[in-house]
Amino acid sequence: MVKTKALIDTERPADAVPARHALDGLAPLVPYQSPLLVPIRSLGVAHRQRIARHLLALDQHDRYLRFGFMANDEQIQRYADSLNFERDDIFGIYNRRLELIAMAHLAFSADRALKACAEFGVSVLKLARGRGYGGRLFDRAAMHARNEGVSRMFIHALSENTAMLKIARNAGATLERDGAESEAHLLLPPATLDSRLTELLEENLAQADYRIKVQVKQFRDVLSGLQARRRGLPQAPPSRPK
Repeated sequence: MVKTKALIDTERPADAVPARHALDGLAPLVPYQSPLLVPIRSLGVAHRQRIARHLLALDQHDRYLRFGFMANDEQIQRYADSLNFERDDIFGIYNRRLELIAMAHLAFSADRALKACAEFGVSVLKLARGRGYGGRLFDRAAMHARNEGVSRMFIHALSENTAMLKIARNAGATLERDGAESEAHLLLPPATLDSRLTELLEENLAQADYRIKVQVKQFRDVLSGLQARRRGLPQAPPSRPK
């Protein structure tokens, strides 16, 4: 399984209590669902360049937290170009300007013996932090993973990425620290009719939200173009009074 790092700055509310079975610590854990409603849509091949632009917008420290090393532009572009949309799932949050401000990568193992495992990585642009986007992406990915038959979800993060590790802990994940790196793994319950219908509803809402944002942006672009052309036209002479 390819290790991915997570960059996230949001934390769950202090009074958030994860739903869990506390009998022996080994029973499946139900991820805590953030109360924040955010349209999160799945991303396909057509979004590859926007994914690349999102990652290239991360500063050096953020790149270090996300990838575990100081990734340069070429390495980030190579990562974006190598994303396998047929095997893995990518989720994103767009603003009204169609800028990808937060994204998550749910990577499924290529090893059939580990097909019940998936790995989670996330990044949020600085301009969009403090809104709970990281937690919502985690919840969205966990729900999709369980609906795909995944029973164990992993997060590899730098130990200094305390916010990400706290979100994993609040979700009921087991954390193991190995020096500068930490690993969290969350046991997921089996899919239910409710989890499948919830994911379908959330995806449809996110797709509708995205289409609206596209139409609004297109209208604004046309309007801006008309205004620019008008400003570029020679001023008409004032009309003479009759």
